[in-house]
Amino acid sequence: MRILSLGEILWDILPGAEHLGGAPFNFALHAHNLGHEVSFVSAVGTDLHGHRALTQMEEAGLSTRFVQRIPNHPTGTVSVTLGPCDGPHYQIHRPAAYDFPTLAPTDFRALLAPPPHWIYFGTLQQMSSQAHHLTMRLLDAAPTAKHFYDVNLRTDFYTPELVRSLALKAHVLKLNEQELPVIQEIGKIAGSSLEQFCHNCAHTFDLEAVCVTRGPEGCALLLDKEFLEAPGFPIQVSDTIGAGDAFSAAFVHGLGAVWPAARIADFANRVGALVASRSGGTPKWTVEEAMALHPAASDRF
Repeated sequence: MRILSLGEILWDILPGAEHLGGAPFNFALHAHNLGHEVSFVSAVGTDLHGHRALTQMEEAGLSTRFVQRIPNHPTGTVSVTLGPCDGPHYQIHRPAAYDFPTLAPTDFRALLAPPPHWIYFGTLQQMSSQAHHLTMRLLDAAPTAKHFYDVNLRTDFYTPELVRSLALKAHVLKLNEQELPVIQEIGKIAGSSLEQFCHNCAHTFDLEAVCVTRGPEGCALLLDKEFLEAPGFPIQVSDTIGAGDAFSAAFVHGLGAVWPAARIADFANRVGALVASRSGGTPKWTVEEAMALHPAASDRF
């Protein structure tokens, strides 16, 4: 498939290590590793972090053509603190280069010829008016593409109006359990169970699919009006950075292959778990390794 991923590229700065990341970048690289033709649209600074980011993209085989070099703003960085129980905490440093993406007319046309099958976007970068305008232009210029919105909320970097407008642009919406009550409030979505939420969310935003990730518990998925809950896979967690983005890439892979909902959910859970077992948002992994994971004993029968 031809996939466009729009959004931030940044460095996750952890105690003792730096990893190239940003949810849209992580998604792009994982989708690329699954064999898809991925174009990533973003921007970096002309600093050392920007140079290193482009070098790593090239080494991974991901095109840097649509990642602009912005001289007036630094490459994005995030200070990450790993909590013992509640996952990573992020201190996002902005404005950053990814807030100011641009495309030359020839590059804009190149992204659309031939037309993409999927366009992926999140929330963080869309707080920038320049980035939001470019995203809307691309969505409007590719009317046959499916839109995948990974909610991926960060404290102080979203508004209810923005989230609502992006959800209304989507065909597929993915969120995690912690984001569910926020989306319920923003969309005025009723429902006391995951199944009711997914049905009502799909109705509210006119979606083809809604997916709620649940960490080690797996995920809940509504696809073509079929609801299911798929169990997770027990692994030794290294860190959860990028696990949801890998899940999203595997999820889009399954949708494009027109797999049944249960197979899509199982594969996405496997890939997400495998990435969580390794350090950083884009560790190396293979499909064979993902398929070799075993479910919890209680889920085998």
